Amino acid sequence: MKTVLHKANTRGHNSFGWLNSYHSFSFGHYYNPERMHFGALRVLNDDTVAPGMGFGKHPHDNMEIVSIPLSGDLHHQDSTGRNEIIRQHDVQIMSAGSGIAHSEMNANKDQQVKFLQIWVMPKELNINPRYEQKSFKPADRANQIFTVVAPDNQDAVWINQDAWFSLANFEAGKNDEYFLRQMDNGVYVFVINGSVTINDTVLHERDGLGIWDVGSIKIEANTNTELLLIEVPMKINEA
Repeated sequence: MKTVLHKANTRGHNSFGWLNSYHSFSFGHYYNPERMHFGALRVLNDDTVAPGMGFGKHPHDNMEIVSIPLSGDLHHQDSTGRNEIIRQHDVQIMSAGSGIAHSEMNANKDQQVKFLQIWVMPKELNINPRYEQKSFKPADRANQIFTVVAPDNQDAVWINQDAWFSLANFEAGKNDEYFLRQMDNGVYVFVINGSVTINDTVLHERDGLGIWDVGSIKIEANTNTELLLIEVPMKINEA
């Protein structure tokens, strides 16, 4: 088993007034050669956007971009004509593929929006741009690990990669085990809130732990805890 630990206070940080952003991996003005990616997981940004503000229209290609609102609402528009509101308990994915331009704005004028923005390197290049979002009930992940992004599960949003995203809300004292789908994959555990022990490592709010060369991981909630688990291939083609 191999691991890499990213404590919350070691993340990159940028503040632009309207945007307060923490970066688990190198992004924008934050560059750390030792934190470029975890396998195919390239970006994990923890963003807070001021009321009425956001990211103006900008292009992407050949990246799987997942947005998970933690509170508030996001307004998404893109060059395919999409015009959507993404709310708490929704999960959105945009396969940029051969190229797409989009904007992500705080849909509200009276409250912040907090969301996780996650980029995964794609399995196939230059596919037609694709968008999907689904809403998931909090009860679906109560004291269990619930898959919300997958290449092989019609109840989840589809991703152009052998990757699986799962959410879990555990009460204090609850235990579970996560089994990886593929032997060459690793799993990155991100604590949204609370405290949890993964195998023998204690994690707190906004800590991240990457684990690979392992078949499963053991989870024990030390407090009421909300987790995001991102399973991705560790071997990638960066050409």
